[in-house]
Amino acid sequence: MKKLFFRWETALLAMLAIELAIFGILNPRFLNFGNLIYGTSDFVQIGVVALPLTLVIIAGGIDVSFASTIGLAAIVFGVATFYAVPLPLSMGLALVTGGLCGVFNAAVIHLSKIQPLVVTLGSLYLFQGTATVASGLVGAGGYEGIGNFPEAFNAFGYAQILGLPATLALFLILAVVLVGLLHFTRFGRAVFLVGQSESAARFAGIPIGKVQTITYVVTGLCAAIAGLAMSAYFGSARVDLGAATLLPAVTAAVLGGASIYGGQGSILGTLIATFVIGYLQQGLQASGVSSQISSALSGGLLVIAVALRHGSALLADFIAVSRLRKSQTVVTSGGE
Repeated sequence: MKKLFFRWETALLAMLAIELAIFGILNPRFLNFGNLIYGTSDFVQIGVVALPLTLVIIAGGIDVSFASTIGLAAIVFGVATFYAVPLPLSMGLALVTGGLCGVFNAAVIHLSKIQPLVVTLGSLYLFQGTATVASGLVGAGGYEGIGNFPEAFNAFGYAQILGLPATLALFLILAVVLVGLLHFTRFGRAVFLVGQSESAARFAGIPIGKVQTITYVVTGLCAAIAGLAMSAYFGSARVDLGAATLLPAVTAAVLGGASIYGGQGSILGTLIATFVIGYLQQGLQASGVSSQISSALSGGLLVIAVALRHGSALLADFIAVSRLRKSQTVVTSGGE
């Protein structure tokens, strides 16, 4: 029980409860169950990319290109449907595009040995430019959207699964899959070991390049899923669909417990952090705060999260050293 109480996920749940209570006091309608459930459709796509991003960070990498991968996959889907490609094949092309974006990032990082942040920052603009050019193939220049999707596809954006919005159900299913992958498989253990020490992982016979490549590919696939879900929700595919997800998704992963130094992280923590960030933005807007200020607060939350995680690690080390010294003192006194 004590170990559970001091887990970071417990602190996040407490933070979420306090947040909801405060916004509920400021605006009682905010706590309406229907508003809380169906309001997730406005931010759950953040979690769809934050969950796999957690894998990348744990493995010692970083990927900021997912924001453009979302738009590129959506545009590929839009162009395919414009040319009357069957819906399943169009969706498949979008998913393949996301996976290839992940392969591209991993290949450049491992072949060039350049820092992942630099590589994915470059691919962020590369994928965005590619999406813009591709949208021009159907006359949708700039950031105009591609619409007129099949009705069955658009219906998904507002569909329900077991009483939940389809996008929320998709997010929760993805979370369950990744929890199993990260915490209950050999691959998950390899991800943690690679992030903690590449040298130790190499001596253990773990294929570092393969493990990290899989994390980037999973992130690309999930970005494509987010692009499809957002296209269905908004009824159009646009280049800038993922632009607003970059900072909140990184914040959710770090706030959820992923260490920027690698080797630490939690899918459950990222899941809870997604709701913390999403309801924070919605609560601020419901209280009359502008979107610019809420975005600034999200950036401040990222800084605070990094500081808290680093501070908690230092505190844990200090407590461990203090206990060790105390035990050594007791042993020495007993020997005398």
